[in-house]
Amino acid sequence: MIYSLTGKIIKKTLNAVVICCCGVGYYAQCPASVAGALPGVGKEATIYTVMSVTENDVSLYGFASEEQQACFELLTSVSGVGAKVGLAILSVMEPDRVALAISAGDHKAFKAASGVGPKLAQRIVLELKDKVAKGFAGGIDLENVAGAAADTAAAQGAGQAIAALVSLGYSQSEAALAVSKIDGTLPVEEIIKLALRSMAGRR
Repeated sequence: MIYSLTGKIIKKTLNAVVICCCGVGYYAQCPASVAGALPGVGKEATIYTVMSVTENDVSLYGFASEEQQACFELLTSVSGVGAKVGLAILSVMEPDRVALAISAGDHKAFKAASGVGPKLAQRIVLELKDKVAKGFAGGIDLENVAGAAADTAAAQGAGQAIAALVSLGYSQSEAALAVSKIDGTLPVEEIIKLALRSMAGRR
């Protein structure tokens, strides 16, 4: 198994990268967010990889962090979630948002990804909920993410802020994640303002 690659980028597209290591060019498919964030052609970079070997194909998938790598493996363990859908999900959601959506039962968050319909979104949440409950899945501390959201929601004013953000069109998990990073003792208006600012930077 190839765990990671470090080398010079010799080609880059919207969803793939070719990295030259010791004279060998490795082609890795990536989430769109990863390919866009990597340095340009001729620059050195490190990607964390997952190799898929089937009877007719050998494919390599690249990620910017070990958390993304672990999240991809977690997602593709779900029945009906192949590599293409796993990459699509990570193109629109960071691992912490994936973890929070699962722990909150927010299957609608996954429908933002290409190829994910209502039934598959529900299956992702259903099949991964037990792994979330166990607290740790491949380097992503899902229990801490869920616990932080729950503690924040219980804090004074945070619940109101989350409700307000949801009414503005944000998902429950997206709003909870943004609010969880803000001091819950602040006035509700200030929490909402800071949450909106942080989410505007992610969209």
